[in-house]
Amino acid sequence: MSSVAPASVNASRVAQICAVLPQTQCTRCGYPDCQAYAEAIAMGDAQINQCSPGGAEGIERLSRITGQAVQPLNPENGIEGSRSVAFIDENWCIGCTLCIDVCPTDAIIGSNKLMHTVIEPHCTGCELCIPVCPVDCIELENVTGERTGWAAWSTELAEKALKRYTIHSNIGNKNDGYSQISASRIASKTMANEVANKTDKSAVIAAAIAKAREKRG
Repeated sequence: MSSVAPASVNASRVAQICAVLPQTQCTRCGYPDCQAYAEAIAMGDAQINQCSPGGAEGIERLSRITGQAVQPLNPENGIEGSRSVAFIDENWCIGCTLCIDVCPTDAIIGSNKLMHTVIEPHCTGCELCIPVCPVDCIELENVTGERTGWAAWSTELAEKALKRYTIHSNIGNKNDGYSQISASRIASKTMANEVANKTDKSAVIAAAIAKAREKRG
């Protein structure tokens, strides 16, 4: 997550813009997170109509802050829709952990080779877990009916999502007791483990996919 706005951008303006974004961290705006999108708007590099979760009301909120004219949501960034929550079909989950890795609010729990599940109150409906699932066992369920955009969301939910995303992004860096040397050693060990296990993990996932497909018939 972008924690510091570029020097040429007014940090206060970025904070104002970010505060009216839904904080789903879905990346549909074309930026890695809501903070990065807010910075791009403040710098004049992005339009205010690129946040589909915020929808029409979100564009109006951004218009009031930036002074930019209200415009229709850019269809390239998705459509305004109801809020959905991800659900994992536990009968088909192979425990690959790929969905856990991409979840911006740590709303998915589980471990390698074990069944995963979604903690519904923490899910922002970002949909980032959908494309990475190798066995298509994740589905979205509409939880707000016909309510869309900010009518399907709330400032309280946005604040909660941002808090969880901040913790998710800074995990391992929030404890001041970690020295740079310790962090370097941890990073080196992690990299070594990733290199050593990459082939094995790919083989495990491939085998699990084959087994799941065979089971499905």
